[in-house]
Amino acid sequence: MSNVYIGYHFTIEPRELGSEILLAELGETAFESFVETETGLSAYVQKDLWTENILNDIYILGNDEFKITYSFEEIEQVNWNEEWEKNFEAIDVDGICHVRAPFHEKTNAKYDIVIEPKMSFGTGHHETTHMMIQHLLETDLTDKKTLDMGCGTAILAILAEIKGATPIDAIDIDNWCYLNSIENAERNHCKNITVYEGDATLLVGKKYDVIIANINRNILLNDMEQYVACLNENGILFLSGFYTEDITVIDTSCTEKGLTYVKKFERNNWVALKYVKQ
Repeated sequence: MSNVYIGYHFTIEPRELGSEILLAELGETAFESFVETETGLSAYVQKDLWTENILNDIYILGNDEFKITYSFEEIEQVNWNEEWEKNFEAIDVDGICHVRAPFHEKTNAKYDIVIEPKMSFGTGHHETTHMMIQHLLETDLTDKKTLDMGCGTAILAILAEIKGATPIDAIDIDNWCYLNSIENAERNHCKNITVYEGDATLLVGKKYDVIIANINRNILLNDMEQYVACLNENGILFLSGFYTEDITVIDTSCTEKGLTYVKKFERNNWVALKYVKQ
């Protein structure tokens, strides 16, 4: 991996929603690490993968509903741990589940998850993670065979194990996420999580009672048929990583494949849906 990065520093108004959308769009490019700031977002790409037109297809930069300016710089030897330690805030879901880094103090939350996010974590993912945690907190996962698709830091897989799910598969296409998920599963003393590096092609022949897919709209739509095929009867599918305006196309894909809509959570235009296979 290159030790030289190009760092982009975005000032965004309105900051919260704009940062979420910008992070999602940049995540589809060569950018590999993101840090939320007081004024917006910083994003980093290896210099070897950088091109002058890297921002050409970022839709939000031309959206009149947002005011976004940016600067960029070449950075040697980025200290990622220092970056996320300065900016990473613990996630508190309804006082029941606390997701924190090792340097945060432990609370009295019923479910306490410790992760070391490093480069595979962007604080902008809090909205979708928060809602998926809400769904899992409401679900009996005892002895449920579970899949965490696009596991990232494996937060959701870890919570599933704490709530009694077994066995659990956690899959991510990104090598750093794969390695980080293994570390975080061990850090939380998980015994039933197996982490795989890859995509939905790994699902052939698999069967699950619960599938958690927190990715993005296009990947969800592309892989929906595979999710449904490996979901057991009366199985549950949780979907997130997309916006309110995407609900119609997601719902159409699900219902056409025989799934039944159950419930929705929504936070700052992000959505997390629950479906069952009957």
